[in-house]
Amino acid sequence: MFDIGWSELVLIGVVALVAIGPKELPGVLRMVGQWMGKARKMAAEFQGQFQEAMREAEMADLKKSFDEVKEAASGFAGNNLMTSLQKDVSDALRVDPLDKPAETPTTAVVEPPVTPTTPEAPTPETFVEAEAHAAVSEPLAITREIEQAQVAQDTVPPEAIKDAKAS
Repeated sequence: MFDIGWSELVLIGVVALVAIGPKELPGVLRMVGQWMGKARKMAAEFQGQFQEAMREAEMADLKKSFDEVKEAASGFAGNNLMTSLQKDVSDALRVDPLDKPAETPTTAVVEPPVTPTTPEAPTPETFVEAEAHAAVSEPLAITREIEQAQVAQDTVPPEAIKDAKAS
């Protein structure tokens, strides 16, 4: 703590022997020892109180977090997740009277089934109309872009392609 070596202790002892005298030195050393003991006891008591305060603070934090978890758990107890899922499933499986098919009256008039009809044969006007709506012979924009890319690729020198592949 104070980093006092043996040589310093011997020097202090010699000075105390000369200053206090050989008769009074044992009583003074006893009194210094008692003071040192009291100081150590006070330091140990302070350290113990400090550690106790730290433990209480940790316990208060633990109690607070435990209370938060307990509160959250009690919140789930009223609105239990499984209870709500079971309720949702039972509601989905329940058949309400509105979902049942309606009872048909026994005196209902049944209409005869409808017979399918055959389509009409195409007329010359139909062919003219189809030709008017036919695709124009002009290629789509996408094919034009591809053709332009191919033309641009044909104009690139082969050395540039080899350099691009090498890098």
